[in-house]
Amino acid sequence: MISAQPELRSRPQVVAHRGASDERAEHTLNAYRQALVDGADALECDVRLTADGHLVCVHDRRIDRTSNGRGVVSTLQLQQLQTMDFEGWKNPWRDLDDEADDESDDVGEPGLVLTLERLCALIHDWGRPVQLAIETKHPTRFAGLVERRLVELLTRFGWDRPPAGSQATARVMSFAWMSLRRVRERAPGIPTVFLMDRVPLRYREGSLPRGSRIAGPSMDIVRAYPHYVRKLHAAGHAVHVWVVNEPADLQLCVDLGVEAVITDRPAGSVEMLQQWV
Repeated sequence: MISAQPELRSRPQVVAHRGASDERAEHTLNAYRQALVDGADALECDVRLTADGHLVCVHDRRIDRTSNGRGVVSTLQLQQLQTMDFEGWKNPWRDLDDEADDESDDVGEPGLVLTLERLCALIHDWGRPVQLAIETKHPTRFAGLVERRLVELLTRFGWDRPPAGSQATARVMSFAWMSLRRVRERAPGIPTVFLMDRVPLRYREGSLPRGSRIAGPSMDIVRAYPHYVRKLHAAGHAVHVWVVNEPADLQLCVDLGVEAVITDRPAGSVEMLQQWV
């Protein structure tokens, strides 16, 4: 479990970026199940709102890259998305491979677009504590409706108000500070992570947007400015780094004491950390 406050940890939390996305098609049920089997401590997903108000786990504004369909997520209804294959692009020759293992344990579900509700149910029913890091994608035509629907869903699972003395199951991440503000206004108990692909001038001494206690710098930032992690920790913030795929980068994160590493390769990260720490 992760805390918004820096603490002594035997190793950073391993967060599966879009599931075990190096092996399986990103944001699919199989990718997330694989990550859990691989020992990931948490799962990361991106969410977008469909035309009929459902939160789905899709990174891009359009579905062209990760499905056999075309179009903008926000203009399509869930029923339309469910007619498309979100898995075949990862291994287009699979049907011709007689030796391929059967990856589909859930009849009718693998390959379909994954709703956030279905992912939450997977975590809720898993046999050990697992956390969920949800990234809201902005800009979007729905603006604050995304955060409203998100908080409503997390509330249904009882994840909007962590019990006293326990860690939050879900946290919300975004590059958009306004998105994080909307989440905090609706559900102050949900931790928020301010993502950065560059460090804004106003935050270079370790501060974050008001209310955010977790920094989410890219691996590029950490590699170029390792002292920035120390500034964040000195200011009382936790640090979750994305995307950490290479052994040298993972070692740097361990040396700097970051609280979480977000990786496409959860199995390899868990194995290396078990050997190192």
